[in-house]
Amino acid sequence: MSKEKVILAYSGGLDTSVAIRWLMDEKNVDVIALAVDVGQERQDLEVVRTKALGIGAVESIVKDVREEYVEDFITKALMANALYENKYPLVSAMSRPIIVKHLVEEAHKHGASYIAHGCTGKGNDQVRFEVGIAALDPDIHVLAPVREWDLKTREQEMDYALERGIPVPTTKKSPYSIDDNLWGRAIECGILEDPWVEPPADIYTLTGDARGEQCSEAEYVELSFEQGIPVALNGRKMSFHEIIDHMNELAGKHGFGRIDMVENRLIGVKSREIYEVPGALTLITAHKALEDLCLERDLLHYKLHIEQKWAELVYNGMWFSPLKEALDGFIETTQQLVTGDVRLRFFKGSCVTVGRRSPYSLYDYNLATYDASDSFDHKAAKGFIDLHGLPTKVWARQRRKVGKEGEV
Repeated sequence: MSKEKVILAYSGGLDTSVAIRWLMDEKNVDVIALAVDVGQERQDLEVVRTKALGIGAVESIVKDVREEYVEDFITKALMANALYENKYPLVSAMSRPIIVKHLVEEAHKHGASYIAHGCTGKGNDQVRFEVGIAALDPDIHVLAPVREWDLKTREQEMDYALERGIPVPTTKKSPYSIDDNLWGRAIECGILEDPWVEPPADIYTLTGDARGEQCSEAEYVELSFEQGIPVALNGRKMSFHEIIDHMNELAGKHGFGRIDMVENRLIGVKSREIYEVPGALTLITAHKALEDLCLERDLLHYKLHIEQKWAELVYNGMWFSPLKEALDGFIETTQQLVTGDVRLRFFKGSCVTVGRRSPYSLYDYNLATYDASDSFDHKAAKGFIDLHGLPTKVWARQRRKVGKEGEV
């Protein structure tokens, strides 16, 4: 009798490598490993594919979804200026929905009854995977080995792997957990779990030290957008994917894009996280600057609220939710005239907007200036102030009746 099949979201890291053998031994299933290429920098995914077979997977699949990731996922994040807690550009949270999409596709293709992931019981990713899977196919069962097994620490996992000849990239000397894709890198575990400890220099690979010689001279960059999407760098037409790659390299060279934050996870635990996001932060900075020029005031202010809600939904694993889909529609309509150029200056770890222009700019020099060409009707201000302050004036008169005049 043939065994049931499970599609495992496989990264080649410690948890998912151990999970292959554990699923085989404890659940008696055939494991099909799926590695999804979303722009990881640290390892050859062909090596990852071969490793899964060596551990015992009956099939190992690698899918390159980088273009789809940029066009259908990162594009939406940039339009939303998505920053969880106004800091984090949703590195891991952005890649999980597309991985889920392909996990479900492979489960259907192979007739698998289960999908498995390597997430812990106190992280955000377990929610993102399982809620996303349920949204796309509520009848698929999810297995979560890390939540079930008796391996309480990463050291115990490493011992388990060594005893069974499972090759893993993590060592007891360098116990960091790293997740990365085109939108950046997330680093945690080890000494980083102490929020008082300064991160060691060797954890960074995308960004240079802002105190180094390579950051001693300013560099200017011009980004061009069409309807909210980057289309050119320094006047040279490029795909959005190419621009992300170039900005990761350029901004990273200047030491821009490091984030050290204490983050509030969905389950209520505070977590110290380190991120390297030079390209993502640069593009969001430029996109915001162009929106300042092109979006009408009330729309811009309302969109700020929508952006925060969008980021929270995605962070909390609700990419496929009806509310997230509806907010996508609103955000997309705001981008129709977000077209133009933004000039940025990189220097010693900083990225500053120093210029912006657009054929749809709402900035009117003759209204804004204080020189002789000023076309603003100053006399109209008196009537505006009277009407704007009228409710407060009426309220203040009523306060007099109860002896509260002048009190706050």
